[in-house]
Amino acid sequence: MPTVRDVRSKAGEEPITMLTAYDAPTASIVDEAGVDIILVGDSLGNTTLGHETTLPVTVDDMARHTGAVARATEDALIVADMPFLSIGVDEAASVENAGRMLKEEDAHAVKLECGPHTVDLTKKLVQLGIPVMAHLGLTPQHVNQYGGYPRQGTDQEAAARILELAEAHEDAGAFSLVLEHVPSNLAAEVTDAIDIPTIGIGAGPDCDGQVLVVDDAVGLSEWTPSFSKQFGDVRGEMESAIDDYVSAVESGEFPAAEHGHEESDLEELY
Repeated sequence: MPTVRDVRSKAGEEPITMLTAYDAPTASIVDEAGVDIILVGDSLGNTTLGHETTLPVTVDDMARHTGAVARATEDALIVADMPFLSIGVDEAASVENAGRMLKEEDAHAVKLECGPHTVDLTKKLVQLGIPVMAHLGLTPQHVNQYGGYPRQGTDQEAAARILELAEAHEDAGAFSLVLEHVPSNLAAEVTDAIDIPTIGIGAGPDCDGQVLVVDDAVGLSEWTPSFSKQFGDVRGEMESAIDDYVSAVESGEFPAAEHGHEESDLEELY
């Protein structure tokens, strides 16, 4: 079974690879490709459930999708995102929600969108045996506070706050840190300042690893952020295949004789 120790020991060696997955077929493909970490992200609100933001995603949503991903994988470390208001309001509820992802859905760790309020919670979770991946920079659950999804850490004060929180979460026991949509020189400084691995998304090349939303990476999304890259055209392939299917049905080409069978022993029913 993969462990957080494996991730921590890889820091400083070859870069860590992380992708999201939200269902069993995708998770199986990602796992077979040798990706180190699969994040069951609350981004499933946008990619899978049709929401405009991640805010409507529930603990039940995350549990259901985390279980599907875990059942389809063997080698990757499975990290479950904790959705909006599932942590930080009440400590007991936070522990119960996070623990559910490991106890019932076979995740190996949870990810928290972090701030000053998650330092003590990180320490508590780790003490109870729930590994924590921290997340700083652009935290999409704060979309209403940000007024969108702007780059974070762009002035001296904001950058210093991110560095301080990174160190605080490392001290609290987090095993890794996602840095999202921050200046590359800030990400490099944070990476140098802490011993746990950093995993960047829109944070430049100097992190210990990289993560993308799988829909963006394979070219399934209609729109991708500027810091992402499409490594395929799955959307185009699907559109072409579905167009071909519709045409084949409408023309009578499908189904053909080889797509069905006749039973010779059946008598006429009328």
